[in-house]
Amino acid sequence: MAHSTDLDIVNVTKRFGAHAAVDDVSFSVAPGEFFSILGPSGCGKTTLMRMIAGFEHPTSGDIRIRGKSMIGVPANKRPVNMVFQSLALFPMMSVGENVAYGLTCRGVSRAEAEERAHRMLERVGLKGFGERRVTALSGGQRQRVAIARCLVLEPTLVLLDEPLGALDLKLREHMKIELKQLQGTFNTTFVYITHDQSEALVMSDRIAVMNQGKFEQVGSPRELYHNPATPFVASFVGETNRWQGEAASASNGAISVRLPSGAVVQGQGRAGQGALAFVRPEAVALAQDSGALGNLPNRFEGRVSAVLFDGAASSLLIDTVGFEQPVRAVLPQVGPLAGIEVGAPVHVGWTADAMKVFAA
Repeated sequence: MAHSTDLDIVNVTKRFGAHAAVDDVSFSVAPGEFFSILGPSGCGKTTLMRMIAGFEHPTSGDIRIRGKSMIGVPANKRPVNMVFQSLALFPMMSVGENVAYGLTCRGVSRAEAEERAHRMLERVGLKGFGERRVTALSGGQRQRVAIARCLVLEPTLVLLDEPLGALDLKLREHMKIELKQLQGTFNTTFVYITHDQSEALVMSDRIAVMNQGKFEQVGSPRELYHNPATPFVASFVGETNRWQGEAASASNGAISVRLPSGAVVQGQGRAGQGALAFVRPEAVALAQDSGALGNLPNRFEGRVSAVLFDGAASSLLIDTVGFEQPVRAVLPQVGPLAGIEVGAPVHVGWTADAMKVFAA
């Protein structure tokens, strides 16, 4: 029978001496899900991945694939395949031989292995590439060969460790979309690790944000972006403005935060004495006069200190009265402010809903 989960991590801890690299982590991944583990370098995500693959053993806890415990099962006997950043393709073999390699190791006849390798190359968009040398391929083509070599073995689980890290930006953008489409076509369960939040947001069904060996939050890209559960998630996922202050008063769900300058902002959330407030740049409304901001509870005046031009992703830094750091806002693409320049006066505002407040 089909199992309801492909992977269950149950209270897994990995200690190196006194240091817990992975600290009591639990999660499950559904069949066909694209699940990403996102976190900064050194947060424990690679150690976790190596335990799933069987290269490291947990200090405590259980790892189950389709309900079967993998504790004590060696790496080569697990229904798991891993794609590394280095790709680890064999340069002395042709593309077809690279893809067929795992099958022949498993005792599949040479003819059948070649046939399956060619079919798989066709499915990843490399029809007719079987005879080519790996060294003659572009970065994106090598990437697809590595994935074909992995998928041809029909693993329950594909583990990907920063596989796009070595590619240039343009190719990485392209491969993000391609990987998501490939995963959808094969409906294989992907567990992906990355420190690149846009990679995780674009590709994943769900993301676990990892920090210092623990999961801070697990959710869909939208949940993490719009409803971060912790200050770490709020600042790590997506661009954001972040201010520290004192919680002043709370009424009807809104909370007031007094900044060091004495300026007061209103947001949503909970705070102790100290408060951290976050506002996304796209939530900051801009206007040439404050009247145009209507009845927004947070309205301030400032001057443009920098224009960060990046096409549709352009933003402004605005030196704003009452704020120690400039306020970051998305630059409008059209309208009177689209051509705004450094030094221009501008009014900024945002709703209380747009500002998330946490206890510092």
